[in-house]
Amino acid sequence: MEITFEKLPQAVTQLLDKLENIERLLLIKSNTPQPESDILLTIKQAAEILHLSVPTIYGLVQRAEVPVCKRGKRLYFSKQELTTWIMAGRKKTISEIEAEVSTYLPMRKKRGKL
Repeated sequence: MEITFEKLPQAVTQLLDKLENIERLLLIKSNTPQPESDILLTIKQAAEILHLSVPTIYGLVQRAEVPVCKRGKRLYFSKQELTTWIMAGRKKTISEIEAEVSTYLPMRKKRGKL
């Protein structure tokens, strides 16, 4: 679009409208919660979060049952990975198991396996 002196007021109005839209979008973006950055924890902090003793944590590390990072002699735990690890051990409810069964059985019948 070519801007002439006659079209200048209209162009400024369009520019102001676009600027207001950008400001509105930035405000919306800044009000949305940002994902928590991953935090590294010491073994004592990990024990507090997991509600376990430090020797128990060492045992889990030795058996490679818990996600851990090791630098030299120090152990570091990712808060996000610990949370994911805990959630992976979640037991399903009866309704979740029944829902899985109801979706699995019709598929087996279609293949002629039953």
